[in-house]
Amino acid sequence: MQTTWMPSTEHGKIHNRAELPQSVFAFPQQRKEPLTDADHVRNALARFDQVDGVSDADRDLAFANIKKAAQFYGVDVREKSWRELGR
Repeated sequence: MQTTWMPSTEHGKIHNRAELPQSVFAFPQQRKEPLTDADHVRNALARFDQVDGVSDADRDLAFANIKKAAQFYGVDVREKSWRELGR
């Protein structure tokens, strides 16, 4: 799965979600679940099943983005698929 996530370090601390680039979101088209640090990555994993209005393809992309961000921020992700989350 091709990921779309990229770290956004060039802008410094951004406190307004609307200012974040689309590339930092797990669900980029919907701009849901920003992945801007390790805490946000863990939160996205914990809340993954609470995201409404997205397709399985969106979830595939989001999980790939989360795994890429997790690797960047040093967060351990043991699940191999988003379908394993919440078990």
